[in-house]
Amino acid sequence: MLIISMDPGISGSICFFEDGKIIDVVEMPTMIEGKKNKKQVNGAQIYNEISHRIKNLKKENIKVVIEQVSAMPGQGVTSMFNFGQSFGILKGICAAMQLPMYFVRPAKWKKYFNLINSEKDASRTKAIEIFPYFSSQLSKKKDSNKADAILIASFYYETYQSEE
Repeated sequence: MLIISMDPGISGSICFFEDGKIIDVVEMPTMIEGKKNKKQVNGAQIYNEISHRIKNLKKENIKVVIEQVSAMPGQGVTSMFNFGQSFGILKGICAAMQLPMYFVRPAKWKKYFNLINSEKDASRTKAIEIFPYFSSQLSKKKDSNKADAILIASFYYETYQSEE
């Protein structure tokens, strides 16, 4: 089974995970929009990233797990709107591709890995601990979003049998 996990947002990531192993992790494809050169997620590129990896798979052998994000206190209205828009684009692409989607709240997967109330970078450390063969691709602090996507996939992989 191929698990495609997504950490939504402009700086999020998409992880392709199969049989307990990381196949690939890509940073969220983005594009420049408008006069102010604001970034937004690139839906067409997300579609391409997914479709070329699943072309020989049956839909029933694919699970998409998206982090169930919501508004957070202290975030600006514009950034929350953009975050929600990114989440909606991911849902829309997966729905159009007729891929089964599951949603996991950050608190649920973070609790599983003992990351509640920890630094953002703690997920990167945890991912390196669990998947040392992937550590070279998690060497920078900004790779914590990749680590989140990896841990979301790993969480689903380790717990999905009991929840289905």
